[in-house]
Amino acid sequence: MAINNINSTTIILVVVCMAVAAIDVAAELQRFDHPPSKADGSLDVLVIGDWGRRGLYNQSDVAFQMGKMGENLDADFIISTGDNFYDDGLTDEEDPLFVESFSNIYTASSLQKQWYAVLGNHDYRGNVLAQLSPTLTQRDSKWLCLRSFIVNSGIVDFFFVDTTPFQDKYFIEEKHTYDWRGVLPREDYLSNVLKEVDMALKESSAKWKIVIGHHTIFSAGHHGNTQELVDQLLPILEAREVDLYINGHDHCLQHISSQNSQLQFLTSGGGSKAWRGEISNWDPNEMKFYYDGQGFMTLGVTENEVSVAFYDVVGQIIHTWSTSKYTHMDS
Repeated sequence: MAINNINSTTIILVVVCMAVAAIDVAAELQRFDHPPSKADGSLDVLVIGDWGRRGLYNQSDVAFQMGKMGENLDADFIISTGDNFYDDGLTDEEDPLFVESFSNIYTASSLQKQWYAVLGNHDYRGNVLAQLSPTLTQRDSKWLCLRSFIVNSGIVDFFFVDTTPFQDKYFIEEKHTYDWRGVLPREDYLSNVLKEVDMALKESSAKWKIVIGHHTIFSAGHHGNTQELVDQLLPILEAREVDLYINGHDHCLQHISSQNSQLQFLTSGGGSKAWRGEISNWDPNEMKFYYDGQGFMTLGVTENEVSVAFYDVVGQIIHTWSTSKYTHMDS
């Protein structure tokens, strides 16, 4: 059809349909299959957060230890819990910070696996669409960053949740500006995220369910609890019997155990700048571990067991934890 024959009504209908289609796409959690590479179906993952500082603040040292442990474990992939590029995200797809803080730092052969990353609040201070752009994957094939998505790995499903838009303070503070493209209207966006996460958790047939977000739910660190997530996300995680919630945001390594469910709260935000010297009093029955310094976390998953280990900047194991889960068929 020649463009001259398209009337204004047709154009309006096309635009409306495109807008509706965009909303539908945004509401769907994209899924990625990442089958375990090991014959027994077990999975080994490295978890790092709050890192992108051109190698400074011990980022390069943590990366070196991650490379060694990734080789020892034959890691399947790496998870980033957000705040990937400091202080204000990326300016565009060609921003040299991407190479200087990512490609040039995580150079070990064991780290040339798929990276799955969520956005942090510092990432939202930059050009969010640039950090989400497939152009970055063309620059470095191991990079994948999306808002909210699912990684299916056989016996375990990972649910990545975009937590920054949940925090009220980012929408009213004047000190920083945030790139809310793709998020507004906020109420609709948050409603869709919660609905899709709840439905995905409900439909998951994986034996283990692990949720990853940037912000803490519970933390004794500098930022403390994120009340909006306590109120809105936590009830879903408890109702759907999620096993682990893993986050960054607080620049520490931390393990809090829930007294109400099997849910464990794990913070891996020690990728670079840390040592804030702040910790709140916490019930010792819940606070299993707190380390106010740099490091990373490893996660091992088998059919019947999940195991966690935290490493400091020199590669020392500073905390371990594991849990088992058996079904009638297993026994």
